[in-house]
Amino acid sequence: MRLVRHPVLCNYYVTYRCNARCSFCDIWEKPSPYITLEDVERNLRDLKRLGVSVVDFTGGEPLLHRQIHEFVGLAHDMGFITTLTTNCLLYPKYAEKLRGKVDMLHFSLDSSEKEVHDKGRGVACYDFVLESIRVAKELGERPDILFTVFRENLADLEAVYRDIARPNGLVLILNPAFEYNTVETGEQLTTAELDYLSAFGKRKGVYLNEAFIQLRKDGGNHIAAPVCRAASTTLVISPSNELVLPCYHLGEQKFPIDGQLFNLYHSPEVGRLVALEGRLPQCEGCTINCYMQPSFAVEVNKYFWQALPSTLRYNLNKGTWKRMLVR
Repeated sequence: MRLVRHPVLCNYYVTYRCNARCSFCDIWEKPSPYITLEDVERNLRDLKRLGVSVVDFTGGEPLLHRQIHEFVGLAHDMGFITTLTTNCLLYPKYAEKLRGKVDMLHFSLDSSEKEVHDKGRGVACYDFVLESIRVAKELGERPDILFTVFRENLADLEAVYRDIARPNGLVLILNPAFEYNTVETGEQLTTAELDYLSAFGKRKGVYLNEAFIQLRKDGGNHIAAPVCRAASTTLVISPSNELVLPCYHLGEQKFPIDGQLFNLYHSPEVGRLVALEGRLPQCEGCTINCYMQPSFAVEVNKYFWQALPSTLRYNLNKGTWKRMLVR
């Protein structure tokens, strides 16, 4: 049973440029412009009309955009729940400008060991994560630690939780790695490892969407009976001000927005692609968290019920449920 039939999330790519070279991502390889404030203002108004609740300002590294604080501030003032994930290289520089404007602020950290984390990120950013935690706490911010889980770093979860997340009172978000296009993330987690991750996700101060675990055990999305609702739940906007469908990672087609996002989304051309969500050949076996998370939230099925407890717990912790009430 479908509960919500309008998009709930916008993944807004402010630039594809990045100051890191993560081994599990290819975004930084793309040439890219930067979004403009004028386009952001127009698009946010249309996102509001479309029913979107959450705007994730992403990249690349979103803090490379010198106006990022203006974008999140505008969206926050308009009543959107704002999210932003950073590798922290630039956070200490922009922390004061971002203060109070990001509802869900995520600091990426994949190991408790400096050498291991920096090797995976392709740049020395571990020390910047620790410094960013210190700066954020001084400003009264409540960032989360976003831990992307691979087989290679699964054993390091305990140390990150014990030595970094808990002492600083931060939520540890477990983000199971996923493959897409030609990007490889190593061997997939075994059933036993998924069970370990699931148990870890039940600890105090840890957030794991349990439906991510079940989806992987089920072999991912299946085009014969898709669980993915990427195109109807999530709007992807590129740095070139294009609507990307059915999702960023497939990017089958790009439509220039030209200040007409609301009308474009309701156009026949976009409607045809939305109807194919989860059913394209490339969608078989997909486990991309960015689109599964909203997909689980709009349709009552087993994934909905598995995702619900952790989602409610996280939103209670962050206080974002209050912003939902005043929309």
